[in-house]
Amino acid sequence: MSRNTPVAEKSHSDSLRAHADELLELAETGIDHGLARGQPMEPDLDAVSPRLREQRAAFVTLRRDGDLRGCIGSLEARRPLALDVAINAFGAAFRDPRFPPLEAAERDAVACKIEVLSVPEPLSFTTEAGLLDQLVPGRDGLLLEAGSRKGTFLPTVWDQLPEPEAFWRHLKRKANLPADYFDPAMRVHRYTTEILP
Repeated sequence: MSRNTPVAEKSHSDSLRAHADELLELAETGIDHGLARGQPMEPDLDAVSPRLREQRAAFVTLRRDGDLRGCIGSLEARRPLALDVAINAFGAAFRDPRFPPLEAAERDAVACKIEVLSVPEPLSFTTEAGLLDQLVPGRDGLLLEAGSRKGTFLPTVWDQLPEPEAFWRHLKRKANLPADYFDPAMRVHRYTTEILP
């Protein structure tokens, strides 16, 4: 099998739960590799399950004592999932600009979570109300692009912002847009994630 096997359409709806332990080990090993060598790990793709060679996009979130400690991810499927998880685990630990690089003394207190994205689906709308009516709280992640401005919220953000209006306003702020900004020419995509483990 090619190392860059394109994912079949049905694979996006097939659960990765059977590979949760393997993906989590890749993330954990990626962090340990970063602590030891100061650079991302490149996993041996011939040694991973075929499903993890499919091109997929994922986010890796780190938490320490329940608090966010880093989160880095990909929005487009441009590399094998195993590689994406390993690289993003390193990024979450050492390159999230909101936090200092992870130190060895913190390592045992940090827990990983992986969210694998579905293929983003463009939303059609002419009004802000029409856009908000399409959102499914708790399920939809959103990607907003307006010119050079871009921002995304994973579905887990609904836990903090359960109302569509608030979710949408905060996403615009994340993209460095005014909270009341609206342009029917902006691009909005939604996606779902599978959370592992």
